[in-house]
Amino acid sequence: MAGDMTGARVRQLIAESGLTQAVFASKVGLEESKMSKSLSGVRRFTSLDLARIADLCGVSVDWLLGANPMTPSVAARTSTAPLTASDAAIREAERLAQMRADLAFLGYRQDVPKFRRARTFLLSVDQGRDLAVHATEHAAARKVTLWQSRDLAEAVEAAFGVDVRVHRLPDGFDGLSWVDEESSLIVVGTSEFPARQRFTIAHELGHLLAGDDQGLHVDANIQDAVHKRKPSEMRANAFAAELLLPGDILKEEAAHTTWSREAFARLACRLWVSPSTLAWRLFNLELIDRSLCDSFKAMTAGDAAGLAGSFESFGEWLQHASTPRIPSLLVRATAQAYADGKATLRPFANLIGLDTDTLRQAISDTREDSPLAL
Repeated sequence: MAGDMTGARVRQLIAESGLTQAVFASKVGLEESKMSKSLSGVRRFTSLDLARIADLCGVSVDWLLGANPMTPSVAARTSTAPLTASDAAIREAERLAQMRADLAFLGYRQDVPKFRRARTFLLSVDQGRDLAVHATEHAAARKVTLWQSRDLAEAVEAAFGVDVRVHRLPDGFDGLSWVDEESSLIVVGTSEFPARQRFTIAHELGHLLAGDDQGLHVDANIQDAVHKRKPSEMRANAFAAELLLPGDILKEEAAHTTWSREAFARLACRLWVSPSTLAWRLFNLELIDRSLCDSFKAMTAGDAAGLAGSFESFGEWLQHASTPRIPSLLVRATAQAYADGKATLRPFANLIGLDTDTLRQAISDTREDSPLAL
């Protein structure tokens, strides 16, 4: 039974701590009698009790409830082995997924819409396009226009409730998606190529909405030739292309555009995509010929920004893509659990990278004097 497992694991933690049961109880804010009753099964540990025990001992609430570690294969890697970008991204996904599991136990569940599976009689590319159309409609109903959103991480969270983490990684890494019973998340690396990062977020969203994997899906390099030929990758790429560069929008643009390097550059900058991606998309839609495609796809993002006169906005975008980002919905849920008295401050502090004393001081009732005070 879950209660027996929880009691056994709390006893294990007490033994490993070297503290007496009374001292351990006091450190987690419990009277010794309540601790004894909880360990014997007469009284149930409350969610706050478990949060405090997990906080004190450096374990998860899920583990206290009897769950095993999420991915033993990753946990089993030796600490002396070099940490690859994929390893670091997976560990971050595990950490965030565990936070979501703990929050779900406390009553703060992630709200992610369920999408119908792609129609299997369609080709992978057509499945991706079909899914993107439905995703676009879903987002529009929530007043989010995905193809116009430079900051796609924020837009995806607002429209779909998916946690999006931008994480600084040791070497090149595109992204991964993770889904389980309690969490749905995307992890991408910080990047000096903002258009590629944006496409990766859309690509990973395609995996999540298509239900490609229950668990972990890693795309270390979405441009790898062999990787791209997998049906699930073809679907995710088609999804991202339609989501960020809707066919109807491009056809409307092409109808009143006289193509030149300047006109093409302005469109690429306005749509927040790389010149190469836009050139291939226009060619695949038969809106430009192969000669123009070859000419335009050779343009760099810097070339496009210069031709479009948008170096300032490109610089801001580059800075934004190079900066780590914490999922805002997860921050909100973690902070709310603390404000409601259902969790300690440590999970919130760990998530945003502050020590608990600094965070406690920042959110305390103590107010600093205003320089405008008389």
